[in-house]
Amino acid sequence: MISVIIPAYNAEKTLPDCLEALKNQSLIPQEIIVVDDGSTDRTAQVAKGFNVIVISQPNQGPAAARNAGIAQSCGDILLFTDSDCIPDAFWVERMVVAFTNPVVDGVKGVYRTHQSEVAARLVQMEFEDRYRLLSRSGWIDFVDGHAAAFRREAVLQIGGFDPAFPEANNEDVDFSYRLAAAGKRMVFRPDAIVYHRHPDSFWKYFKVKIKRGYWRMIVYKQHPGKAIRDSYTPQVMKFQILFIYAAAAALFLSLITPHALWGVGLSLIFFILSIAPFFRFVERSDPRLAILGPWFILVRAVAFSLGILGGLAGMLAFRFKLSPGKPS
Repeated sequence: MISVIIPAYNAEKTLPDCLEALKNQSLIPQEIIVVDDGSTDRTAQVAKGFNVIVISQPNQGPAAARNAGIAQSCGDILLFTDSDCIPDAFWVERMVVAFTNPVVDGVKGVYRTHQSEVAARLVQMEFEDRYRLLSRSGWIDFVDGHAAAFRREAVLQIGGFDPAFPEANNEDVDFSYRLAAAGKRMVFRPDAIVYHRHPDSFWKYFKVKIKRGYWRMIVYKQHPGKAIRDSYTPQVMKFQILFIYAAAAALFLSLITPHALWGVGLSLIFFILSIAPFFRFVERSDPRLAILGPWFILVRAVAFSLGILGGLAGMLAFRFKLSPGKPS
């Protein structure tokens, strides 16, 4: 039995397209559950119009909302997507077929977008770059909540999502890392597609990445080994962040000694060299975007650098409710 669970907060505008897509799948799920997470708009009423199961709760965040859906569900296979996503017509079928392998406990699908804005297209390029990394891994350790599927027993074994996360940010990363720590096997399905609206300006993207950096540091508090390497994060991105920190430190030291400006120059040179692989990838995919690729990476690196600084402070105050699981 297949259950699809959708956490929704103030989603009356986007939820109809999501539910319509789920109602027209090549493989129809036996139940669709929408968890209205304390919305102040007509999210619950919209969901009820599609004849799906609707659960309402006070606003607690998507982690708690997914847990409420899990508790209500009957499925042996649990699929998750977001209320602002539109699954492709074959999404359910392509996600669940991976479970014909009895050792698979989790499946990750992909984002696509129909947007034409430059920022959104570069965001999609960033995802595609990460998908190339995932495709080289036999088993993965990260399944994000917009296109996810898990065996029910695996989800229950680790206690579900950690409700300590108050917003839609890295709660799925923590969940995936705990699954991996418990020895569960997860795979990547690049043909299991959901469509999404990415940030359509560099400023919106910048704000998103600051928060991503903040919450990723919170997750690393619980899973320090993943700060070194995981299956989803390009290693070069970590060096780019270090180059930003080095340039900032050298610029500050230049107020004391002008010789420190050499450090600024060297850091920027190494940063530019590190961008080359992404630049070539964008150039091959869409040459018109290539000139903006380096600026896009600069925005990402600066945003993450700022978010990480905040996250280091946030690590002191944040308290998890669930354990990270036992190493496999």
